[in-house]
Amino acid sequence: MAVIATGFFDGVHPGHRLVVETLVSLAAERGDESVIVTFWPHPRAVLQSGADTLRYLTPVAEKTAMLRSMGVNSVETLPFTRAFASLSAREYIRMLCRDYACSALVLGYDTRFGREQAGPEDIAAIARSMGLEAVIAPPVCIDGVSVSSTRIRAALEAGDVALATRLLGRPYSLHGVVVAGNKLGRTIGFPTANMMLYEPLMAIPKNGVYATRVVIGSRSFTGMTNIGTRPTVSERDALTIETHILDFDEMIYGLDITVEFLNRIRDERKFASLSDLQSQLRADCATITSRRL
Repeated sequence: MAVIATGFFDGVHPGHRLVVETLVSLAAERGDESVIVTFWPHPRAVLQSGADTLRYLTPVAEKTAMLRSMGVNSVETLPFTRAFASLSAREYIRMLCRDYACSALVLGYDTRFGREQAGPEDIAAIARSMGLEAVIAPPVCIDGVSVSSTRIRAALEAGDVALATRLLGRPYSLHGVVVAGNKLGRTIGFPTANMMLYEPLMAIPKNGVYATRVVIGSRSFTGMTNIGTRPTVSERDALTIETHILDFDEMIYGLDITVEFLNRIRDERKFASLSDLQSQLRADCATITSRRL
């Protein structure tokens, strides 16, 4: 038998973590397995017109690893399709009973599923009518507002990575591989590691310059990351994510890199000359260093 929590869990933020902790505790109390049933892609990306630009806070593999690290016995990822979305809440619970031997459900305060978009109280009533135990975890509030993946995405879109950190309980990060750029940064004393994301659908903070922590293998460094189109040196609109790693001079092309966003320093802007850009980059580095990140 299995105690099940179901949802998208994007970001695995503190609200999600409370649901998972409740799941693991209840499963242990009942002597059952703890199982999370999640989906890919996000339901909004399938069901809402124009939602194909939805961006994610965690790739599937990372989300699965984070959930498993909290003591969950199994994480099942189902393909989310229109046919899947057509199930009623009762039909979905029947599927959980049939396929995963569900004995109890743990729900978040804002859980909704089924074609009727049943809320947690209605889902709990349906589950209990089928002989299942149902527990609803309360919301987790930060700054007086319930934590949600939507709120975290909005903070990133606004460039407020400090707020995103508070809501996530950890710095927001991007993962990728270091690829060759035009090497212009090296000529002005600020070589950069250009990142190609492993998951192209990740949420990217608003264009600008950020204080970051850079992880390469088992080592971490202080970084200055620019997100944008590099208007001083390029006429193209292609978005780049490039990081100058302070006090670092190694060739790292082809290596995995993780960039954790700590604070926003300024907007990206076009400078009149490379000399002006160079002066501003020195000032940015001084700002980051002074904060002792």
